[in-house]
Amino acid sequence: MPIFVRKNGKFFETWTREMGYVLGFFIADGSITVNPRGSEYFSIQITDKKLLEKIRRAMNSGHKITKKKAKINEKPLYRLQIGSKKMCNDLRNIGLMERKAKRIRLPSVPKNKFRDFLRGYFDGDGNVWVNYMNRKRKTPTLVIQTTFTSYSNGFLNSLKNELKKFNVKGGAIFTTQENTFRLQYSVKDSLLLYQLMYDNLDNDLFLPRKREVFEKYRKIKIDTCGRSSVG
Repeated sequence: MPIFVRKNGKFFETWTREMGYVLGFFIADGSITVNPRGSEYFSIQITDKKLLEKIRRAMNSGHKITKKKAKINEKPLYRLQIGSKKMCNDLRNIGLMERKAKRIRLPSVPKNKFRDFLRGYFDGDGNVWVNYMNRKRKTPTLVIQTTFTSYSNGFLNSLKNELKKFNVKGGAIFTTQENTFRLQYSVKDSLLLYQLMYDNLDNDLFLPRKREVFEKYRKIKIDTCGRSSVG
């Protein structure tokens, strides 16, 4: 007989803030697999065990987090795998599929859950960077850039259009040397993205190290100007 492990089998059935985050993260770093016997699994594999534990807790899962031995100069990977045909079918009904990388499309996310979905995708396939430009000048310019990465140009174009509804109106898409696509935002839009993703949080589903980069930029600007000039 199969061993029953606790999980919320209806997790992807109804939109909640937690579901929105996990779905965004799953699109970035998750996969659906079907074994030769027809059993279906979805899994998330990342280097941050603490975040994976938060995701497991949000899903009310009792499944074990397994560790994959790291290669030289690489961090170990942690994986949460849950077997459930219903949950995999719910993901398919949202628009996800096996071997999704280049074909993924932005799902129809309720507006009041979009900030959580965005934060989840950002934590999986996003990056934020703070540095000084024009260092040789007397007063170098402190800048912040935020990026979202995907194998699907169509996904990033849809994401860019959706963000316009939240007044994030800039952004440019570039092709990387790894044949992926990068949606990049500069200072003003990065600060709007920070507010969109982190204001009014009612759960702990986020990567602290990424949020701290935004807050580092804001703090430097406040300390430099003597007041908040970054929104």
